[in-house]
Parts: sequence; structure tokens; C-alpha cells
Amino acid sequence: MNIAITVLICFMACSLIMTGVWIWAKRIKNAGVVDIFWTLNFPVIALILFFTGQGWAPRVQMVCSLIFIAGLRLGFHLGKRVLSHLQQEEGRYQQLRQDWAPHADRKFFWFFQFQGISNVILSLPFFLMVSNKNPGFHLLEIAGFVLWAIALAGEAIADWQLDQFKKDPANKGKVCSKGLWNYSRHPNYFFELLLWTAYFLIACTADFGWLALSSPLIIAYLLFKVTGIPATEAQAIRSKGAQYVEYQNTTSAFVPWFKKRKTSL
Repeated sequence: MNIAITVLICFMACSLIMTGVWIWAKRIKNAGVVDIFWTLNFPVIALILFFTGQGWAPRVQMVCSLIFIAGLRLGFHLGKRVLSHLQQEEGRYQQLRQDWAPHADRKFFWFFQFQGISNVILSLPFFLMVSNKNPGFHLLEIAGFVLWAIALAGEAIADWQLDQFKKDPANKGKVCSKGLWNYSRHPNYFFELLLWTAYFLIACTADFGWLALSSPLIIAYLLFKVTGIPATEAQAIRSKGAQYVEYQNTTSAFVPWFKKRKTSL
């Protein structure tokens, strides 16, 4: 199948899914459910590419499996978080609802549609991978597979450690500095960016593979400037105050590293 038709099918699938999610979100008055399905759209795209990819069959099967597994894992993790407080909309979406009143529902519709579009834009490496007809796996692809495994394991461990910390009532209002969180304030984001870097490595051996660099760059921009670190840390300071400021002063923001020494006057 022509790659342009495949991209169009992916756009239509993501748009349809996000329309359904918007109807549900409108009914329950919780826009936070979009986070779950933004992630789950990637396994949907992987399934489409599995049946339409024109590249070397073992490569198509391999990369679609990686995309499906990673998206399903993160979707399940986010699903547990959002569905556990379905009646309580997250603060950032409450703020948007207030800012967009009295047309919040209409604006959320287009917001959800943009999320679906972003799924397809970020999937550029995937389209390149499944179009690569070169037989055999290149060393860069093998390096990408290894990096993907490290990134997936690291992100899963970071998410699990934070979940376990939050489950203990004694930790309410406290900052998690256990495990990977002792070395990075955002180890989950660090490994998420590594995951997208792995996709770039796998895709870069295809024709025009260098274009795949756009996806990790977009993810990095979102993490560092938009919805990632800035929003997360602003909320953490509001809820945890000086305790989180101290955590900022002693712990690497992104790349896991040793604690900084406290300075005294």
C-alpha cells in the first residue's frame, strides 16, 4: 500500500478514536482521559503499519512489536492513574476548562483532535522503518533495539517506584527520592526520550532516515518547555513547597546522576 494512503488511514483512525474519547470526556467531565488514548493511539498505528508496511517483513514485524509493546505499557500505566480518580479532573485540565469557558467543550474537541494529529506526526520514524526494504538488520538498528529495551525497562522501573511510593499513606505530601528518583527528578521522562531516540536509530538507515530525528526533538521540546518538566515542577512546588525546592537543589533535573552536595553559608 502507498505510504501516503497509510498515513491517511492513521490520521483517520486517530481522529475517530479521539472523537469517541471527547464524547466520553464530555459526559464524565474529565478531559484527563485523553492522556490514556494519546498513548494507546501508537499501538493502533503499529497495527495499521503491521498490515500495510511494504518493507522487509522481519523488520516490519519487529518494529511494530516494539511500538505496540511500549505504547500498551505506558497506556496501561496512565490508565491506572487516571481511572483511579475519574471523578476528579487533573488540575491542568481544570485550568483549561476555566480558561476556555463558556466554550470549553468545543475547544476540547479541537484539542483532542490535535492530540490525534500529533500521534501521526510523531510516528514519522515508524513510517520510515516499515518502508525500509533493505534485507538484514543494520548495526544502528541493533543498537536501537538494545537502547529501546534499556529505555523501556528504565521507564517501567521509574513508574513502578513512584507508584509504590504513592501507595504508602505515610508518604502523602512527600517528595519521592527512592530508587531512580534519587538520581533524577524525572527519570521517567529521561527514559521516554531515550525510547524515541531508539526509534530514530532504527529508522535512520532507511531512505530519508535523518527525518526521523524530528520525533525525539519534538519530544525533547515538549518535555523541557511545554507539558513535561515545567508543568510537573510548578505543580510539585505548589503542593510540596520548600521540600521540593530542596529536592531541586540536590537532584539532577533529567539525566540520572549523583546527588549534589548541599551548600551552607
